[in-house]
Formats: sequence, C-alpha cells, structure tokens
Amino acid sequence: MAPDSERSDRPGVAFYAPRSGRWRDYVTILHPPYTVWHLSYVCFGWASAPRAHGDLLVTLLVAFFLAVGIGAHVLDELHGRPLGTSIPSKVLAAAAVLSIGGAVTIGCIEAVRTSWAVLWFVFFGGFIVVAYNLELFGGRFHSDLWFAFAWGAFPALTASWANTLSFTVPGLLVTGACFALSLAQRALSTPARALRRRAVRVRGSIELADGSAFPIDGAYLRSAPERALKAMSAALPLLALGLVTLRL
Repeated sequence: MAPDSERSDRPGVAFYAPRSGRWRDYVTILHPPYTVWHLSYVCFGWASAPRAHGDLLVTLLVAFFLAVGIGAHVLDELHGRPLGTSIPSKVLAAAAVLSIGGAVTIGCIEAVRTSWAVLWFVFFGGFIVVAYNLELFGGRFHSDLWFAFAWGAFPALTASWANTLSFTVPGLLVTGACFALSLAQRALSTPARALRRRAVRVRGSIELADGSAFPIDGAYLRSAPERALKAMSAALPLLALGLVTLRL
C-alpha cells in the first residue's frame, strides 16, 4: 500500500472531482461539467429548428439528463469502477434502471402525444446508453466515433427533429458540429484521464533551442488539455443559454 503522503499527492480522478468519500462520490459520478456540456447540445439542436417549442425543450433536457447525466455515468461506474467510488453496486444498478427507465418513459409519452416515429429515437437512445457504457458486443460500440455520435450528435439531432418532426438542413449542420465537438472533447480528455487514473510515474524534460531545458511531469502534460476542457465546459453552456434566450 502506498504511503499516505504519496496517496495525497496523487491527482484526483478528474479535474472537477472532489476527494473521494460519502456525498463527494455522488457529485463526481455525475461529471457535472460534462453533463451540462452535453445537455448544451440538446439546446443547440432545439434552437436550430424553424419553430422552437419551450415546453419541449424542458422535456428533452429532463430526458437526456436522466439518460446521460445519470444513467450513462452510473453504468460506467458499475462497469469497472473507473472513478473508484464507494457507492454500492446495488445503488448504481437501481439508479441506472430508474434513470434510463424514466427517460424511456418520457420518450414513450411524447410518442403518444406527437408521433410514433419518436420511438426510433427512444429505442436507439436506450440501446446505446447500455451498449456503450457496459461495453457490450465486445466493446464494438465503445469507441471515439460512437461517443461522438451518441453523446454529441444524437442529442442535437433528436432535439432538432422533435420540434418539427422532420430533418432540416440547419439541424443536420448543428448535429455535425456537435459530433465534431465531441471528438475534440475525447481527444483532450482521453490522455488527461489516463495520466490522472493510470499513470504511476512521468519522467522527462524538454530541451529548447537555446540549450536550456525544463522537466516535465504528469501535471505539466495534463495542464493544456484540461485548461481547454475547462474553457469549453464553460463556453458551450453559455452559448446554449444565449441561443435559448434568443429563441424564447
């Protein structure tokens, strides 16, 4: 077992994660910056529609918060404990069933109220949240591309389509932008996450043209991608709020 001093010097599992224990684990497992980030895509898709319905936006945000903000994250923790929380597996399983079940129920109600075609979105959303986070089918759906489609493109596409019950050019363009943003998020977060959770030691130095050099460590390597992630996790919700305010 590592000495207490060594454990206290090790970085947390994420830049937004408080130290593990009790209620802190429940904050960490929600991944607050990323949850709000991906709910912003719902707002982008909703705002891209020719006619945007305010009551529908609330419904979409609740459904995606249940499915992505809670369901996806608790399933991810249930599968391998990447965050190392002490939340009991029974609690995680119950939260997954209730949150994903709630999101599916909301989708089914909307299908009855508007169009049975909504069920295609409900089916895909329910399938991908389980297949991706539990790495079913040999992890075939657990990749950067599937992440970008499921957590970036799909929320925007669903929100855009739900307003008009059809696909529009603005909606598809916004969907593509959210897909690309999610790929950028993945490119930044994957190495930073590996350094925080799996790296044991980082050694090296950078030599400059003038002959000087300075050492590099894990904190140095994490600094740039995490600064970018922090900036994007603030910018995208603000942009979403601006667009929603404009359309209401």
